[in-house]
Amino acid sequence: MKINTTGRKCTLKPTFLNSVEEKLGKLDKFFPEEVQAHVTVTVEKDWQTVEITIKDRYASFRSEKSAPKMELALEAAVEKLESMIVKNKNKISRKHKGNAYKYEELPVLPVGEEEEEEYEIVRKKVFNLQPQSVDDAILEMNMLDHTFFMFKDIVTGEINVVYKRKDGKYGLLLPE
Repeated sequence: MKINTTGRKCTLKPTFLNSVEEKLGKLDKFFPEEVQAHVTVTVEKDWQTVEITIKDRYASFRSEKSAPKMELALEAAVEKLESMIVKNKNKISRKHKGNAYKYEELPVLPVGEEEEEEYEIVRKKVFNLQPQSVDDAILEMNMLDHTFFMFKDIVTGEINVVYKRKDGKYGLLLPE
């Protein structure tokens, strides 16, 4: 696994970088060598947040945890990633016809303990996409008091999504 690290509002010490290598090394058994992992550490007053994103050709996994110390946040984020991988291994394997990950090394749960979570759609909403600018989409999202809004970009004609982040700022999802 190739690991990239970024420190926001902080400089990452070599001891922490070694800890990142060690902890993410536990996840090597699930992925081929060419997988990319990106670790971002953000320091805010009393809290330190560790965000880990692992991108593979089959799927992306993301975990974000905050704690008073970045080492604790790192440990919690890695544990969350590992549980996501193990929990969703059957669905991912079926989706990619068994070629997604090295599952022979995944822990085997006793029969009956692994619960297959079904996704239930409880509501469908159909609406007309009007071409609009990003600013207009954010304005409409705020007027509807939603946390995200899908729209057709007036310039590119592509379907985009704006969303409100936890920090109160806005994000934009663009198709590739």
